[in-house]
Amino acid sequence: MAEIVSRMTGIPVSKMMEGERDKLLKMEEVLHRRVVGQNEAVRAVSDAIRRSRSGLADPNKPYGSFLFLGPTGVGKTELCKALAGFLFDSEDHLIRIDMSEYMEKHAVARLIGAPPGYVGYEEGGYLTEQVRRKPYSVILLDEVEKAHPDVFNILLQVLDDGRLTDGQGRTVDFKNTVIVMTSNIGSQHIQQMGTQDYEAVKEVVMEDVKEHFRPEMINRIDEVVVFHGLDQANIRSIAKIQLKGLEKRLENKTCA
Repeated sequence: MAEIVSRMTGIPVSKMMEGERDKLLKMEEVLHRRVVGQNEAVRAVSDAIRRSRSGLADPNKPYGSFLFLGPTGVGKTELCKALAGFLFDSEDHLIRIDMSEYMEKHAVARLIGAPPGYVGYEEGGYLTEQVRRKPYSVILLDEVEKAHPDVFNILLQVLDDGRLTDGQGRTVDFKNTVIVMTSNIGSQHIQQMGTQDYEAVKEVVMEDVKEHFRPEMINRIDEVVVFHGLDQANIRSIAKIQLKGLEKRLENKTCA
């Protein structure tokens, strides 16, 4: 019965059946099954989500907002997928947007929809339509630093008010979403500093972040999370996880 209601409303089954407090206490354990070698990142995200759900955060803002920083291939996207699975029961609740496709001024209309009288008005915006269909979602804004400045004004509104008005004048609720922005900014410092203290690495990386992002954007993000490079042991662990996933898919295919 719960699954039927979930499909009709878009509300995850776990929201209706499992005590959220007990679930959140297991958050790191569950995320670590998929995300390897990023203990500080997993802890930072888990703590921020727990603060939000405990009532300490503003209820009119998204569940959480994060800026993930690090080189390619260290687990930024995988943590987003794991978050969607943990919070909303399925990776299908991950909305991924390549922000390098929104470098031009007119890109805002593609995100929230064109105003009346303009081409594409009836289609709606990609971001607002996705959230309307899946109000419980992790929104991954990949390579966010490449987006046009006008796009950041839209993001500020979401982070401030937990809602957006689309091109057709409809209000779209973002209060049940997690906003994750990713960037490679500071990657050279992360790789050079290697296994040094997390806070020391983050302090250096934040200097680069402040050069690229406006203070009002940085101040509205719940947590800036630095992902460090992976060592050989981490890579072997990831390979094992990937192989297990492949085995499971092959088993399912054989059974089918």
